[in-house]
Amino acid sequence: MKSESSAAILRMRMVRRDLVEAGITDERILNAFMKIPREVFVPPGTRLIDAYGNHPYPIGFGQTVSQPYIVAFMLQMLECEPGNSILEIGTGSGYQTAILAYMGMKVVTLELIPDLAVYAKKAVLAVVPGADIRFIVVDGYNGWAPGAPYDGIIVSAAPARIPDGLEEQLNPMDGRLVIPMGDWFQRLISVTRNGDDLVMRKSLPVRFVPLVKPGRQ
Repeated sequence: MKSESSAAILRMRMVRRDLVEAGITDERILNAFMKIPREVFVPPGTRLIDAYGNHPYPIGFGQTVSQPYIVAFMLQMLECEPGNSILEIGTGSGYQTAILAYMGMKVVTLELIPDLAVYAKKAVLAVVPGADIRFIVVDGYNGWAPGAPYDGIIVSAAPARIPDGLEEQLNPMDGRLVIPMGDWFQRLISVTRNGDDLVMRKSLPVRFVPLVKPGRQ
C-alpha cells in the first residue's frame, strides 16, 4: 500500500510539474498520465523516483521509454479522439500504448524485438485489460498496410527521412503522422493528410533511438 501511495503522489507531481506547467493542456492526456502506472513499464527493481523522472529510461535491448513530457507532447500533436484508429511504430515498453488505449483509441502497435513485445503486451494488458490493441512483432519501418487507413500514426524512433508508405497509410480525411526525424539533429515532425495534400509542420528538437531501415539492423 505504501508503494502504491508513493507512486500515486509521484504521478500527480509528474503531471503537474512536467506536463501541465510545460504546456500540455489536453485533459484526456493528463488524465491518462494520472491513471497509467509508469513503474509497470520500466525494469523490475527501478526506484519509483527514477520511474517518474522527466527523462528517458533504459528498458533493455538498447531501447528506452521516452521522457513523459515528450510522450505527452507527441500525443497532443497527434490530436487523436476516442475511437480513432492509431498505428504505433515501436511498442517499446508499452507505456505509450497503454496511454493510447486508456484514452479510447483502437491501437495497432508494431515492435521488432520479440522479447520486448511480449513484455510490453503483458504490461499493457495488466493495466488496461480488454483494450482494443493488436500487438504485432514485425519490422515496422514502412508501417503496417493491412490495418490502414489510420487516423493517426505515431513513431517512437527516428528515421533520417519519413519512410515510404506512412503518408499513404493515413486516413485521407485529416489523418495525422507524428514522427521524430533526423540523424544527429532530430526534430519532431507532424504531417496532416487531406486527400492528396500533405501539410508538414516542424516542432521540438528531440533525441530518439534510430528507426532502423530493413536490412540494416
